[in-house]
Amino acid sequence: MPKNPTQHRRERMESVLAHRQPDLTLVLANIHDPHNVSAIYRSCDAFGVESVHLYYTDTAFPILGRKSSASARKWVQSKRHRDKEELAQALSGMQILVTDCTPTARPMRSWDFTKPTAIIMGNEHSGVAPELAEIATGELYIPMYGMIQSFNVSVAAAIILAEAARQREEAGFYDKRRYDDITWQKKLEDWLER
Repeated sequence: MPKNPTQHRRERMESVLAHRQPDLTLVLANIHDPHNVSAIYRSCDAFGVESVHLYYTDTAFPILGRKSSASARKWVQSKRHRDKEELAQALSGMQILVTDCTPTARPMRSWDFTKPTAIIMGNEHSGVAPELAEIATGELYIPMYGMIQSFNVSVAAAIILAEAARQREEAGFYDKRRYDDITWQKKLEDWLER
């Protein structure tokens, strides 16, 4: 006997929520291209990121197309921050990594993404703002071997999240629910109302 649509929807939501990683997040820092922002949200949903932090101080948050982003943004929570201090408070207790190519940056795979981690993705043209580098605990770069030495920001986000997911999968983070029972039930009820 086939499942009714309501039961199927509920089971799908339970499965997705069971894989969410509440201690892995991205910070979108003044990223202005709506296509990049939409693609980042889709990657976050795909790799189980629960929420994205928005730090927009000198750039307006882009208007996102309904088709390309609405579905992913529906399932990934957005948290806006007015200043560096508010963002730092929200990320307290996490290793905060900025994407950068400075001499002190370490290759992406040398970082332990099984720790609570926030990765700051900077503006397409100017990178991560200096004030955000001040709150970071480290810098990472994606090793590249071609003539071009940079990725599109949405591609970079997907590559970093894929490495984080690989490490977390090996550690069994996707094998068991990461929420306590009360939080789990609250989130499930919220999703069922969407």
